[in-house]
Amino acid sequence: MRKTPLVAAFALSFCQAGLFGQAVTVPELSPRATVSQTIGITDVTVAYHRPGVQKRDVWGKLVPYGFNDLGFGTSKAAPWRAGANENTVVTFQNDVTVAGSPLKAGSYGLSMAISPVGTVTVIFSHDTESWGSFFYDPSHDALRVSVKWEDAPFHELLTYDFTDVTNDSAVLALSWEKKRIPIPLKVDTNTIVVARLKAEMRSSRGFQYQAWVAASNFLLTSNLELPLALEWAEFAISGPYIGERNFATLSNKADILDKMGRAAEASAVMDEAMKIGTATDVHQYGRAQLARHNTDRAVAVFKLNAQLHPDVWPVNYGLARAYSASGDYKSALEALLKAQTQVPPGDAANDEAIKANIEKLRNGKDIN
Repeated sequence: MRKTPLVAAFALSFCQAGLFGQAVTVPELSPRATVSQTIGITDVTVAYHRPGVQKRDVWGKLVPYGFNDLGFGTSKAAPWRAGANENTVVTFQNDVTVAGSPLKAGSYGLSMAISPVGTVTVIFSHDTESWGSFFYDPSHDALRVSVKWEDAPFHELLTYDFTDVTNDSAVLALSWEKKRIPIPLKVDTNTIVVARLKAEMRSSRGFQYQAWVAASNFLLTSNLELPLALEWAEFAISGPYIGERNFATLSNKADILDKMGRAAEASAVMDEAMKIGTATDVHQYGRAQLARHNTDRAVAVFKLNAQLHPDVWPVNYGLARAYSASGDYKSALEALLKAQTQVPPGDAANDEAIKANIEKLRNGKDIN
């Protein structure tokens, strides 16, 4: 382990600041910064200080390779603090996987040991309150992972940012001078969300049927715990004090039953929903059936909507789609021309779409 006088000088600067700089507020040479990213529903935050290159040799000089005796503090083999001044601290709201290794939710001091060949040992320590790494103690490590640095565009100030963000992953990267150190992160978003939903359904949020619909719909769209999704959907309909039998609750239950392969039950529930839904509710359900290529069901839905809500927007538009799907372009055109007179004022999108579809029907083309 070698002593690095330059880093020891930083310690001296710190001592001087402690003696003479506490009573006033002046700009820091390495300004403080915070960067955050939500991955799914997991917040990740990095608090750090940003040194500048300032025409200095960074890698192997300003940032020495490996673990070093900094000439101050208790550590005789200290890593780089991965920033300046106080510890760089990264906080994970939920459990994460870092470069393939699990790490519990919490805040960690972040430091790094870099080899001349570009391998970087990234260290997450339970010590979050030290100044620099002068008091680094490996017994406080929560996790060490190995990553590789890569060449990158020049950064004067050390910068942390998040890239390649998805619903359950991201890359946390340190960029400085002409190097970038990427740290891949993953979270089990579905498991986290389900656990959160279960807790929220026991909280004040559970006193609204809309919450039960939203929670069960998440399980449905994510194909998770469908029996629980059905249970929650039913509670939105008939739960004490909060249950409501309306289009939203019934159609949600029907969708879950359909997903579970119980098509006959789903249709029966949906038939009830359509009788109490608005013209737009029923129309959107018909569009969904068309999107799923359930043409016969879609045609029946659009025709039922015309019976339940005659001459109400967008019923005739749906009826035109029903006739078009059946190959009756003449009747479809008649319905669409009628729908054209019912477009709500200011609805330019539907107005233009109807004009285009009128031309399609006149040319013998399906509008669906």
